[in-house]
Amino acid sequence: MKQYNAIKAKHPDAILLFRVGDFFETFADDAVKASEILGITLTSRNNGYAAKVALAGFPHHAIDTYLPKLIKAGMRVAVCDQLEDPKTVTKGIVRRGVTELVTPGVAIGDNVLENKENNFLACVCMGRGCTGVSFLDISTGEFLVGEGTTDYVDRLLSTFRPKEVLIEKGRRTDFYAAYGSRWLTTPFDDWAFGRESAHERLTKHFETQSLKGFGVQNLEYGTIAAGAIMHYLDVTQHDKTQHISRLTRIDTDGCVWLDKFTIRNLELFPSGVEGARSLCDIMDKTTTPMGSRMLKRWISMPLKDKTTIDNRLDSVSTLGTDDSLRECLSMTLHTVGDLERLVGKIASQRIIPRELLQLKRALRAIGPLKARCEQSTCEHLKHLAMLLDECHDVADRIESDIDPEPATTISKGGVIAHGVSQELDELRDMSHTSKDYLQQLQERLINETGIPSLKIAFNNVFGYYIEVRNTHKDKVPAEWIRKQTLTTAERYITDELKDYETKILTADERILAIEADIYNRLLLFVDNYLQAIQRDANVIAELDVLLTFRTIAADYDYCRPEIATDDILDIRDGRHPVIERLMTEGNTYIANDVHLDPEAEQIIIITGPNMAGKSALLRQTALITLMAQVGSYVPAASAHIGIVDKIFTRVGASDNISQGESTFMVEMTESANILNNVTPHSLVLFDELGRGTSTYDGISLAWAIVEHLHNTPRARAKTLFATHYHELNEMASRYNRIRNYNVAVREQDGHVIFLRKLVAGGSEHSFGIHVARLAGMPRSVVDRADNILHELEASHNKGEMAIPADTIIDTQHGCQLSIFQLDDPVLRQVRDELKGIDINTLTPLDALNKLNEIKKYLGL
Repeated sequence: MKQYNAIKAKHPDAILLFRVGDFFETFADDAVKASEILGITLTSRNNGYAAKVALAGFPHHAIDTYLPKLIKAGMRVAVCDQLEDPKTVTKGIVRRGVTELVTPGVAIGDNVLENKENNFLACVCMGRGCTGVSFLDISTGEFLVGEGTTDYVDRLLSTFRPKEVLIEKGRRTDFYAAYGSRWLTTPFDDWAFGRESAHERLTKHFETQSLKGFGVQNLEYGTIAAGAIMHYLDVTQHDKTQHISRLTRIDTDGCVWLDKFTIRNLELFPSGVEGARSLCDIMDKTTTPMGSRMLKRWISMPLKDKTTIDNRLDSVSTLGTDDSLRECLSMTLHTVGDLERLVGKIASQRIIPRELLQLKRALRAIGPLKARCEQSTCEHLKHLAMLLDECHDVADRIESDIDPEPATTISKGGVIAHGVSQELDELRDMSHTSKDYLQQLQERLINETGIPSLKIAFNNVFGYYIEVRNTHKDKVPAEWIRKQTLTTAERYITDELKDYETKILTADERILAIEADIYNRLLLFVDNYLQAIQRDANVIAELDVLLTFRTIAADYDYCRPEIATDDILDIRDGRHPVIERLMTEGNTYIANDVHLDPEAEQIIIITGPNMAGKSALLRQTALITLMAQVGSYVPAASAHIGIVDKIFTRVGASDNISQGESTFMVEMTESANILNNVTPHSLVLFDELGRGTSTYDGISLAWAIVEHLHNTPRARAKTLFATHYHELNEMASRYNRIRNYNVAVREQDGHVIFLRKLVAGGSEHSFGIHVARLAGMPRSVVDRADNILHELEASHNKGEMAIPADTIIDTQHGCQLSIFQLDDPVLRQVRDELKGIDINTLTPLDALNKLNEIKKYLGL
C-alpha cells in the first residue's frame, strides 16, 4: 500500500489500476467509482490500515473489456503495471509503475474509439482579447490550431466536438463563464501554457527551428494551446508520436460560418434523441470509417470557394457516368479499411500482425485505383491520383516478412514468415521436429555403440540423458559423462546432447525474441512511409465521400446545383433531405420553390397555420444551400446557389436554466448573435421570433428586426421569416424588398387539409385550435377555446384592442365549471332525482334502474 500511495499521489485525478499478481486492483474512492461504472463487486481489506479499505478489481487479461467502460464514462485512468518478472524478484516487492495514462481525449484502442468519429483532444488558451484553440486526434495524427474571439472558439468546439478539453488550472472560472459546462474539461498545469515552453515543445517535436513552415507563427495563443497538448502527451506517457507530422491552421475564412445554434437547429449531426435522424445520418453512405469522419468535417465546414466546390461536383458527376471507375473505387474502398488509424497504430507500435496484412492489402489496392483515376476525364480525380503513393517497398516488405496467417499477437509467435531468418527457421524446425531428432540420435548411438537397449529420455532434474543398462556399460564410450547411477542402469550425457538440450529448452524463448526483433525492425521501416500512407488515407477518404455523394444523388433523385458568385438563391421543387426519407409508404414530400434576391426579394415573410410546413421549408432551404457548398448534389429539380458566407438560424424554444437564462433570453441572445454578425452574403432563418414574450412586445421586436435586415446595408442578408404575427404582412406594402408568402391549407367540412405548398400572399389564420384537437386535447377545452377565439376576433373587428375578462367569463358556454348548469331544466330535474335517492338503502338493481331513468331524461 505504501507503493500504491506513492504512485497514486502522482495521479490524484485518475483512477489507478494497480497490478497485483493476475489482477488489476483499485482501492478506496477509486474502487467505489470503478465498481459503479464497471458493475464489479466492491469488497474491502485492512491492507495494513486501522480500518478497512474499499477494494475492487478484475483479471489483468480483461483490461480491454473494462478500460473502455471507464474511459467512456469520462474517467482518466492510470494503468500501473509490474515492471519486472515476479519470478526473478528474490527480495522485496515487484517494482511497479504507470505505463500509460488513458483519458477520453487520448485513446488509441479500437475498443475505446468510435470508428466513424474523430476522437479529438482540445486545448483552450485564453489570452488578452483573443483565445487560442488546438485539436489533436492521436489515433489519426490530425493536429489543428486556430485563434480568434470567444464566439469563434465556441463555434470550433461545437464543430469538432472534442472528447476532452485541456484548460489552465488558473483559468477554470473564466472558461466555464465563456463556454459553459458542456465539455469534459481537464485542468492542466499553468506552466504548460507558457509561450516559450509551448514553442520549444512544438519545434522539438517537428524538428524545426520555427513554426513558419506551418503558417501558424502569428497564432500566439493558438500555438500555446498546441504546445500544451504536446506537454500533455508527455505527461500521459504517449511518446510515440511520429505520425503527428504537421500542424494545420484551421481555415475558417474559406468555410461557411455555422454557429452552434445553427448546427443544432438544422440537426446536422446525431443528437442522441431516440429515433431522431440527422442530415449526416441520411448522407452517410460511406464505406470506410475515415470517409465517414471526413464527411462529418465537410458538413460542419462547407466551402466558400467556387472552384473547389465545382471540383467536387465535377467528380460526383464523373462518378455518375463512369461505371468502370465507380466499380474500381467501390472495390478499393471495401479493401482498404481504416487506413488512417492504422498509421496511428504503427507509430505507437500497437499494430497487430493481421493489421499489417490489412495495410499491405490496402496499399496493393491503390495501384489499380490510381491508374483508373489517371484515365478519368475529370481533372480533380486526376489530381487526386497524383497524390496517391502505392508504397511498393512497404507492401513488399510486409508480404515477405509476415506469415500469411499470423497469430493474433506477436507474443504468441508464428508471425514471421519462413525464409526471413535462417536461425529462426532452424529453431522452428528444431522445436517442431525434436522428437524425430532424438529418435534419429538414439538409433545412431545404438549403431555406433552396439548397445541395443540404449535410450534417450528427459526429466526435469537432469534434462536430457542417455540410459544404458548395467549389462552393457562396458560398451559406453570414454567421452560420455556419467550423470546418475541407478540400481540397474547408468545415465550419461554427451556434449552433443547437452548442446541440443540447450537449444531445445531455449528454442521457444529464442523464437519469440527473434520474431519480436524482426517485427520491430519492420515497424521502424514502415515508420519512414507514414506521411505517404497518411496522404493516401486522406485521398481515399475524399474519394469515399465523393462516391457517397454520387450514391445518394442516384438513390434519392438529387440534382447538380449551379454554384454562382452572385447573391441569388433560386431553388425549384426543393425538398427536405431528411423528412422526405422519413415519409411513410404512399406519401410523398411536397416540393416548393424559394427565390431570394437581395436586390428584389431579400426577405420573405411566411405565414400559415401550425403544422403546415413552415419550419420544414426554412430548414430545407438552409440544408440545400449547405449541401451544395459541401459539394453534394441537392434534393431539388434545380438549384442556383449564390455562395453564402454564413448561415444563421433562430428556431424553436429552449432555455438555459443552469446559466440563469430564460426561454426568451436565449431567443434574444441567439437573435443578437445573428444581427451582430450577419453580412449581405449571409442566409438567415427566423422561425417564430418573439413568441417568448407578450404579443405586442413580440410583434414589435419582430418588426424591428425585419426592418433592420432590410434597411441596414451591412445586414442586407437573404432572409426567411416564418411567423404567426399576421401584422407583419403589412411590411410588404411598406418595404420594397419584402414579400409575403403563406403555406396553403384548405378547409373542408370543418376540417383543415394541409397542402404544404408555398404560395404568394399572406395568411390571416393559424388554425392553432385545430392542431390542439389533432393532438388529443379534451373536447371541452377545444370547444371553449373556439368560443373565446370568436369573441376575440369579434372584438378586434370592432376596433377594440382587447376584450374584458368578464366578457369571456360570461360567454363560458360549454365550459364545465360544475356538473350541473342551473339554467338547464333537464339537468335540474336530474339533480333533483339524485338528491332524493337514499344511497344507504339502494340495492344494486335499484341503482341500475335509476341510472336508466336518468339516461331517458337526458335523451341518451
